[in-house]
Amino acid sequence: MKLLTVNLGHPRAVEYATASSGTTGIFKEPVNGPVRVMDPGPPGRGASGLVGDAVCDLRRHGGNDQAVYAFAREDLDFWERELGRPLPNGTFGENLTTSSLDITGARIGERWRVGPDLLLEITSGRISCLTFQERMGEEGWVRRFTRRAETGAYLRVIAPGKIRAGDPIEIVYRPDHQVTVAMAFRAVTFERERLPDVLAAGDALHAEVLRRAREYVTALKEPHQSGT
Repeated sequence: MKLLTVNLGHPRAVEYATASSGTTGIFKEPVNGPVRVMDPGPPGRGASGLVGDAVCDLRRHGGNDQAVYAFAREDLDFWERELGRPLPNGTFGENLTTSSLDITGARIGERWRVGPDLLLEITSGRISCLTFQERMGEEGWVRRFTRRAETGAYLRVIAPGKIRAGDPIEIVYRPDHQVTVAMAFRAVTFERERLPDVLAAGDALHAEVLRRAREYVTALKEPHQSGT
């Protein structure tokens, strides 16, 4: 298991960007040399966990629960075959392109050591947006990507560190529950009846996923009120 590339993005002006600034940082490319990764701070104020990586819409992106986005080269290869065109590392806006690592089957709260110092913890899968669809130039891309449910993973920074292409990735902790990235993603998209199950991952969950799950469970417990 290793890190193939570290990918950074710079602000790019586009007509379809959801950010009020009209720019996006989704166009990421591999970089040479070490990149420092640290906790960026809370949502709405914190941007990317990677120094030098642009996050242009702080309402939807960045923050400590999605400080880093990882995607498997194997899943990029699948989409290359499906779309019939090359997809270089970073095409999906991922910060880390990995090799020989099962991201879809990874568990929420699983921790990875990347390089000598960086420690990351999985929080959720990635919910795609229209900016992603426009970047890909594929009609119906959001729905197609969602149905595939191999979304890559968002991670929080537990211990900062510097990383570079070729660094080893080691799974140093795997929780006992069975809440995987794929399961949590499906629960907040097209299998909402599974939301109670994801609570087994506890506080390791992305705060927004945890909120949705708790609200769903609360609604189930409330007695049905007859309308008047």
